[in-house]
Formats: sequence, C-alpha cells, structure tokens
Amino acid sequence: MEKSKLRILTDTPSLANHFIAELRDVKVHGDSMRFRRNLERLGELLAYEISKTLPYAPATLTTPLAEMQTMLLAEQPVLATILRAGLPLYNGMLHYFDRAYSTFVGAYRVEEEDTELQINMDYLASTNLHDKILILADPMLATGRSLVKAYQGMVRHGMPKQVHVAAAIAAPEGIAHVQQEMPEALIWLGALDERLNERSYIVPGLGDAGDLAFGPKI
Repeated sequence: MEKSKLRILTDTPSLANHFIAELRDVKVHGDSMRFRRNLERLGELLAYEISKTLPYAPATLTTPLAEMQTMLLAEQPVLATILRAGLPLYNGMLHYFDRAYSTFVGAYRVEEEDTELQINMDYLASTNLHDKILILADPMLATGRSLVKAYQGMVRHGMPKQVHVAAAIAAPEGIAHVQQEMPEALIWLGALDERLNERSYIVPGLGDAGDLAFGPKI
C-alpha cells in the first residue's frame, strides 16, 4: 500500500471521528436520514481537503467598499459516483463543488455460493472527462473492483488529468487493488479499517451502506 498517495481524515482526531462513529453504531442505524446526513458531512469534509490540492487562479472582486484580490478555483472538477450507495457522499461533495459536472455509474456485486465475486456494470452516464479533474465518490472501498470497473468505463469518455478517489471507509485489500489498477489516483478516506471478511465486507466496517441509507433491497 503506497502511503504517499493516501490521505486519511481520522489520522488526526476531528469531527470526522464523530460522523464515522455514528455511521458504524448499530444504535443509530435505524435512522436512515441521519446515516445519509453523516455520509454527506464526510463528503463535505473530503471535498474541502481535496480542494486544497486543486489549481487556483487570481481573481478580482468588488465588495460594497472596494475591489480586492483573491484566489478562486481555476476549474471545476467532475464528480462521479456509483449508484445507489454513493449518492449521499456524492451529494456532500456537490454541496462544496456546486458548479461541478457529474458522472453516474450503475455497478453492483453479484454474490453466489461457490463462485468468485463478480461485478456487473449496466449503466453509465458520463460527461466529457478529457483533461478534467475527476473525483470518484464511493462510500465503502472494499475489494475496489466496482470502483476500478467503473473508472475503466468512464475513461472511454476521455482521460482525466487528475484522479481522486474519496471513500468513507476502506479495507487494505481495496486500497491495494485501486493502487495497482489506478496508480495515478490520490485516495482520500474517512477511515482505513482492518480487513475484508469471507464475504468481502469491510471489518469492522458498518454493514451495507446502500441498505442503511435507502432501505433493504430484495
């Protein structure tokens, strides 16, 4: 795992610890609105941290009293997420990058007994990504396979000049896979957990983010 391209919010205690604690806490899991809001809050924190690395340009603005100089984003990133679990984290990032274009991917794991975990992707709506700054928001970076497959589909619409991956929680196995397949990506996390279990869920993790945010699927 290449730590030089890895940023973890909870390496330094902050409000991110509180948001992630509530995301994990089974006593809070019955409140889907609070679960979604905590993912949004993490998205906002991650967007702010990522914004420090983006290009800026000088600009002049006029206040009621005078003109002044400031530094504003030279360009807006493209925000991308994987439906449906990624929507709250994406929404939080969109609150801060409020002029960004967006890309959406429908990808999901297929779990069958005695077979290797498979990822299906059956939906992709992407803006032009050529020479853009791309931020992929995925709340749970477990195996990393769905994110890598989504990215490989996206780049058919142009090769970004920068790639950022933002996740609430990740497993070392997922980080290793993303770094192997997407070495250009800078990875931003709320927290890095211990491992994957035999079903490829993150431990200690928080469960199924999509179900907790939007209700159980059938």
